[in-house]
Amino acid sequence: MSHFLYKFVPRPDFPTTMTEAEAAVMREHVAYWQALADKGTAVAFGPVADPAGSWGVAIVEVETADEVHAIRAADPVVTSGLGPVDIYPMPQAITRRS
Repeated sequence: MSHFLYKFVPRPDFPTTMTEAEAAVMREHVAYWQALADKGTAVAFGPVADPAGSWGVAIVEVETADEVHAIRAADPVVTSGLGPVDIYPMPQAITRRS
């Protein structure tokens, strides 16, 4: 298994300035990630309360990098053009033992 950090960085004040259309996309985004968590693909996901500005993070467990890129391609924040998503490999991730 490979682990990746998935980072969604909208504008710094996004939580307080998002439009209704953006909020609708975010509801789809959360549902999308909840489904990935339910399948065991997303290890964790959610907003990060960074004092410099909010952003979202997920830790993804997949077999290949192609899989995480496919996850990004289908994410509502990407398909809607809402904001950039960066992916970083975690080649030496230490995870909880099952």
